[in-house]
Amino acid sequence: MSDGPHLLTLDDIVDLRAYERERDEFRRRVIAVKKLRRVAVGPIVSCTFENRLTMRFQVQEMARAERMTTDEQVLHELEVYNRLLPGPGELSVTLFLELTDEASLRRWLPALVGIERSLVLRVGDPGSPGGARVVAASPDEAHEAQLTREEVTAAVHYVRFRLEPDAVDAFAAGPVRLAVEHPAYPEGHEGTPLSAGTVAELLADLRGVPATW
Repeated sequence: MSDGPHLLTLDDIVDLRAYERERDEFRRRVIAVKKLRRVAVGPIVSCTFENRLTMRFQVQEMARAERMTTDEQVLHELEVYNRLLPGPGELSVTLFLELTDEASLRRWLPALVGIERSLVLRVGDPGSPGGARVVAASPDEAHEAQLTREEVTAAVHYVRFRLEPDAVDAFAAGPVRLAVEHPAYPEGHEGTPLSAGTVAELLADLRGVPATW
């Protein structure tokens, strides 16, 4: 286990022609992984737990869309996305508000101010003597100033869970629920149970298991 995240480097990012050759297969793999790493909480909140694979995909797709051809351009993207990688004992989450029309945006963006601080993991059996422990997410510091407003929230937030070793053990034992404890979003209070496949995926992040791709 390393002390920090295993950062992406230029060697992980292939050039545009090489990426076009592998893109269809790579996208299929990322989509399959994201099915395990995406968790919906209520009707409009979804969370994707990020790792090196999902972040490499983001960089490759950004480089493709922007036709990046220099190391300097790619290094800038790596600096941005490497900040979102989880280290051991951490889970890194992109929180989305799935709002597709103007009326929904007007309703929810003012109502859900502070949602980035309301995402929690409930780890362990709530019926046990000690109950389930609650681990609250904290916003990514590099993005908080850009995304946090007093009167209206953003549709995307980047947050991080930090778990102590005993909490990681409890996470492995389960059950685990992801919830949104925001007063304006009661649909998220009960939370969503994480499947066995999702728990296994996220344990690799928490334990600092090196990626195999």
